[in-house]
Order: sequence, then C-alpha cells, then structure tokens
Amino acid sequence: MFEGNAEQAMRFYVSLFDDSDIVRLERYGPEEPGREGSIKQAEFTLAGRRYTCIDSPIHHAFTFTPSISLFVECESRDEFERLLEKLSEQGELLMPPDDYGFSTRFAWLNDRFGVSWQLNLGAAQPGLISELEVEMR
Repeated sequence: MFEGNAEQAMRFYVSLFDDSDIVRLERYGPEEPGREGSIKQAEFTLAGRRYTCIDSPIHHAFTFTPSISLFVECESRDEFERLLEKLSEQGELLMPPDDYGFSTRFAWLNDRFGVSWQLNLGAAQPGLISELEVEMR
C-alpha cells in the first residue's frame, strides 16, 4: 500500500520488465476519502504477472516490510545487474550482490518506494561453469 506514489511506482516497475503494462487505473474523485487524483485501485502486470496496488487514503505508522518480497529469477547476469542498479537506486541493500552458496548471484533490497525485492541469478549447476568463473579466467 502506497501513500501517494502508487502510480509513480507502477510506471517505474513497468519500465523495468518485458511483458509489463498498467492495465487499469481508478482514481479518487473530489468527494472521496483519498486525495483527489491519487490511486484508489490499480492493476498492472510485470513479466506477465498481475498485481494490484493502492494509495492509502489514511496515513499509517507502518510501511512495506521485507518479510514479503518480489522474487525475480534473472535469466542473465546483464539482467541481474540492470535490475539491481535500477531497483537499488535511492533504495537500501539488505544483502549485497554475492554468491551466497544457494545461487551464483543473489541480492536483496528495498527500492526507493520501500518495496522489497530479491534478485536471483540461477542456482549453480554441477559441471557447468558460471559466468562469474568465466570472467575470472
């Protein structure tokens, strides 16, 4: 739940992923409880998956939490690095990018809107040389 920046967040997220779009925007009107023009309810897709978000009409003493994250399985190191750069800009790294043993590259972050993301570059497969190992040779 956002507090006034749901549309900005959606537009940012949609710009990062293929097969993504804002599907529906419903705004608060002049006589409704939310700030006029803010997002009453919206639907958007990221990589073909549908999400819903709102701008809360009331202020809360809490915000997003990393106990719920969007998990992205990256298909390449380039995709991983691009998403890491964009999503961590003005955000906070919770686990910096590294090989933590369960994948070849993993990072966990809160973006500038407070939404938590976990980025993963595939689990290492026995017998295969990772992109990182190739770069180090």
